[in-house]
Amino acid sequence: MLTDIARTLRPACAMLLGLSLLTGLAYPAAVTALAQVLFPHQAEGSLLVTGGTVAGSELLGQQFTDPGNFWGRPSATAPMPYNASASGGSNASPAGEALHKAVAGRVAALRAAHGEGTVPQELVMASGSGLDPHISPAAALYQAPRVARERGLDEAVVRGLVARRIEGRTLGFLGEKRVNVLLLNHDLASYAANAHNGQ
Repeated sequence: MLTDIARTLRPACAMLLGLSLLTGLAYPAAVTALAQVLFPHQAEGSLLVTGGTVAGSELLGQQFTDPGNFWGRPSATAPMPYNASASGGSNASPAGEALHKAVAGRVAALRAAHGEGTVPQELVMASGSGLDPHISPAAALYQAPRVARERGLDEAVVRGLVARRIEGRTLGFLGEKRVNVLLLNHDLASYAANAHNGQ
């Protein structure tokens, strides 16, 4: 009886150990090494480093509140906005009062900063993850007059920065055209610094 059990357990344990080493150690190590060689920037988190300091990740939204910067989508993460450890939407009902109040407050704040007019939807609604780093080109151009005014720049220059940051659809047909807010604000800061230094 014990011999039969041992005979059955031996190959099962060997298989468990072998597959654990293969799928839990060898495969992840191989994929990580391959990613580091072929896609080092993405493998390291697509970090934007300026002056030796990490400014953020191209993959994660962050909160920009300065009126001289472009603003991204609202974040529904808690306890603070753009909390990567709490990714997710608010799950607020479209018919619920809480969502209506939040959206009305965001619309009012945007109209106070930009004047009356149609407010782009993604500037008042959080994404499903709460961490979306992108807005539409229309949402970026909507903000261009405010950013230009606050920075003391020509609006055409700011619109040009937006145009250069427009990303096409993934593989040419997936998703929509978009603008990465972190990268756009980085371009804006670089341009403003160079203009200030007379370059």
